[in-house]
Order: sequence, then C-alpha cells, then structure tokens
Amino acid sequence: MKPFRFGSVTVEAAPQAFVRTLVHVDGVGEAWGGTAEMMMPKWFDKNPDRSPDETVDGLRRSLRLARDAYRTDRADTAFGHHAAAYEIQRAACRAAGLPDLTAAYGPALIDKAVLDGLLRVLNTDFFTGMRANRAGIDARLTPDLAGFDLDGFLAGLEVRTSVALRHTVGLLDDPEALRDLLARERLGRFKIKLGGDPSADLARLAAIAGVLDAATGDYRATLDGNEQYADAAALAAFLGGLEREPALAGFRGRLLYIEQPVARERALEAPLGAVAERIPFIIDESDDGYDAFPRARAAGYRGVSSKSCKGLYKAILNRARCAAWGAPHFIAAEDLTCQAGLAVQQDTALVALLGIADAERNGHQYGNGFDGAPEADAFLDAHPGFYTRRDGIVRLATAGGSLPTETLAVPGFASAAQPRWDRLSPLQNE
Repeated sequence: MKPFRFGSVTVEAAPQAFVRTLVHVDGVGEAWGGTAEMMMPKWFDKNPDRSPDETVDGLRRSLRLARDAYRTDRADTAFGHHAAAYEIQRAACRAAGLPDLTAAYGPALIDKAVLDGLLRVLNTDFFTGMRANRAGIDARLTPDLAGFDLDGFLAGLEVRTSVALRHTVGLLDDPEALRDLLARERLGRFKIKLGGDPSADLARLAAIAGVLDAATGDYRATLDGNEQYADAAALAAFLGGLEREPALAGFRGRLLYIEQPVARERALEAPLGAVAERIPFIIDESDDGYDAFPRARAAGYRGVSSKSCKGLYKAILNRARCAAWGAPHFIAAEDLTCQAGLAVQQDTALVALLGIADAERNGHQYGNGFDGAPEADAFLDAHPGFYTRRDGIVRLATAGGSLPTETLAVPGFASAAQPRWDRLSPLQNE
C-alpha cells in the first residue's frame, strides 16, 4: 500500500473486512450476499489516546456487536432490519466506549451484504431494485421526512451511466507526480487534502494549482480539511488568503466545496457563520447518525458526503433530504480507499443511483488493484470497462477519467463475481 496521509495520520497498511450473509425470503428462495470495506485506522475514531491498531480493533468490535444486534425477529424488510438494530447497536457501542461513527461501520457492512442477498433472491439488479424500493426504505429513522414521498423519490432517481473520477492529492503526494499523471490520464476532477495551517496549505495549493492550470484547463476541485482547522475564524483566515493570492485566482473559481474542516466534536456545535456564505461546506466525519445532516444544516453546512462505510441507507435518505429541502443542499461522493472488487463496485453503484456526477476514488491510488488476488481475472471478465490489466495487475480502468456503471447492473448488489471466500481469514479477536 502506498503511504496515505490525511490530517495528522499516515497509513501504510490496513486490513479489509468481508461480510457474507444468507438471506431467505419466504415463498421465493434464498441466496448468499456479500460485501467488503477497508478498516481504516484513525478515521472512524481519532481519539489521540488510542493507537491505530486499537481503532481497527474498534471496527472489529463494531462488526461483532452489529452481528448480535441484527439477530432479531422484528425485521419486516431489509431496511426494517437495519432500523430495528440501529439504536441497539449505538447503545452497545457507546457502552463499549466506541464513537458513533465506529458504531455505524458494522451495520454498514451487514446492510450491504443483506441487500446483495435480497436482490439475488429477487433476481434483480441494484438500480432496478432500489428504484422500486425493494429494501422497504421509509422515514422511521428520519422523522423530518415524514410525509415526503420516498417511493416516488426513489422511482424518479436517474441513474448515471458513468461516474467521473475525482483524483485525490494527499498530503504526501508530490505536485510533480501529479503533472506526470495528468500526462497519462484524462482527469478533470480533483480533491486536495489540507493540513490545517493556512500559510502552509496556501503555499501547497499554489503549487498544485499551477500544475492543474497548465495541464487541464477546465477542471473542478474540492478541499478536504479532515478536521484539521480549529474553528470558523481559522477558516476565514484560510479563505482570505485563498481569495487574495493571485496564483490561486483560477483555482478559486473552480473550487466546488470544502469538506469537514473542523473536528467532529465541535463542528456541529459552533455555527460557521459568515464564512458559510463564501463557499459551500459539507460534513463527512460528523455524519455519524441520522440526525447529523439536519444539525449540520442548522450550523451552516450545505452538503453531506456519501460513503458506503457510513451506511448506504443513510446516504439514500440524506439524498432524499436534499430533494426535500431544495437548493443549495447537496450530497457529494467521497471515498475511504475502497479497494478493487465488492467495495468499490458497490460504492460506485450507490453514487450512480444517487445521481452524483463524480466521486473520489482513491483506493486505486493507495492500493495496488487486486495485487495478485486469485479472483482478479473473474472480476475483470465479469465487469468489462470497469477494470483493466496494467503491469500484470488487474486494477480500475482510470485512464479515461470515469468508470462505467452499466456493467454493475447485474443481479445482486453490483457484482457478477465473488471473492474467494475460502481463502479469507476469520475476524480476529480483540
């Protein structure tokens, strides 16, 4: 894995969790469903007193607790299964000292695996199944959407046939390496990590903007604070420099939004104030429950991120909120290094369903594709155009700057190939 620095953390290795469930539908049949997601250290839980390994152990515990929470007979639908377990999981994780974002990880995987199995039983693809609301999504966890026509909203979603790649420029990534990449690949969307020091961030942005202005012309960019800015005053100082610096004039005109600049513990408690009128802000790490987006809206944020690792149903309901609230509210597609295979395919399908034009897809940058995994050829054959073989490794087909989604319209949740389940190791004990 290529070193990846976000905020104050540099990650050089991380495990990936796989979940498999057997889904039975009375009178129809049963099928196995599966999913996968990275166990990223120090992102779900940034408690300085916990080591990176301890935060991964927290994700393992979230999965175990979710398995127990989902053992209920109260489920009426796939979404109902999720809803019945929601508060049970949060309470169990809080009792174990785990933050709500970590608590969301286990259910996020189980929900995806259950949905995959359900769609396979029904012999329907993700896009068709979700637009017909086969999961039974309702407003029981989002009372602010009571009276909103969720079935009509889902039926009216226009699935994108491709999703543009938003290339991540991490804190360790060299602007000159970016120049070399742009000579090889057609990229027009970029996400740039910030470190929290306005002067250093502005100097780095000027170097990156020089590369982008010269190489791509008509590009769009976003900035990710990863909780590194202290408050709205610090943000105002950064934006002031961004607006004054002549070398950043072109970049400023192409900047779409800034993601999660303030730590989750303070972000929703202290309103952004006047700074929110200068550029849209979105939450990511603060998006730890169904009440987060409404609270963020009240604090001046205009958007929220979609990430499968935080929960696909929450992403869909947050997209419904954007429809109910109207402009300027929006949902963006971010990444937590989704790896080749189930994780990146399912997350890309979710992005396409929500109608989001581009998505950060950084898993292919910091991981080496399938890296020789035995199922690589099966995924390459099953999803033409989504993968390619380069330097002997099957990896995402990124050269054209976008990923096709029509190849994901297969029975189940976006995959016609499977991992080698027999080669995976059981979840480790804490």
